[in-house]
Amino acid sequence: MKTKPLSSRTAFRIAACLSLVIFLASCATVPVTGRNQLNLVPSDQLMAMSADSYRQFLQQNQLVTGTQNARMVQRVGRQVARAVEQYLRQQGNTDMIQGFDWEFNLVEDSSINAFAMPGGKVVVFSGMLPVAETEAGLATVIGHEVAHVIAQHGNERMSQQMLAQLGTQALGVALQQQPEKTRQLLMAAVGMGAQVGVLLPYGRLQESEADRLGLIFMAMAGYDPRKAVNFWQRMAAANKGQAPPEFLSTHPSHDTRIQDLRKYMPEALQYYRG
Repeated sequence: MKTKPLSSRTAFRIAACLSLVIFLASCATVPVTGRNQLNLVPSDQLMAMSADSYRQFLQQNQLVTGTQNARMVQRVGRQVARAVEQYLRQQGNTDMIQGFDWEFNLVEDSSINAFAMPGGKVVVFSGMLPVAETEAGLATVIGHEVAHVIAQHGNERMSQQMLAQLGTQALGVALQQQPEKTRQLLMAAVGMGAQVGVLLPYGRLQESEADRLGLIFMAMAGYDPRKAVNFWQRMAAANKGQAPPEFLSTHPSHDTRIQDLRKYMPEALQYYRG
């Protein structure tokens, strides 16, 4: 028996109802900011995948150990992680770090970069250290990366991608009766619209949230959050002319970032006991 294609209205209703069910079942809250977010991937599964990817990365790159810089990365990382864990315990949110195994490693790479993975895996590239200059500068970087981990931004990004694919698939069902060429063009247009209109702005939101949380976390660890502004000014100088237009970037522009940091500063200073 030949199945009758779904109408566009029916496909839209199915996608909307399914999205609502998923949202209600998977809603989480970011600490400090209180922002609601969607996390579809089980945390233990995500941490296991992250640990495997992290080990693979370290095997394929030159890990720096036993040096003053490597020890500084680990020292600052432990101080920030310890302060954040203490805060979460005080707030009764220890479940947010259940299963975490913090690692802070320095990798030999001239890129001015750092990254974090779910479960507490953080890497700082050696090219970042000249820009960081001091432990406070490094605490800015590590506080920002720890914020990504605590706020579960990795899970949220994966969930957004899954929902974007779900929406595209639903549209594909609705376009079954359209000529193949038209369908391909429309699907490509929707893919571009989802990327620029939804996924990238959410990336900027997460980056700004990590800036705000990172200021607070470095302050909790005993580092002066006001030093973060100096760090990002150095980052702006180091990357001058290299950043893409802000509306096509997952990161805020340096000017926007610095303005926001100054706005967040009074809140962060409440946690600083320098």
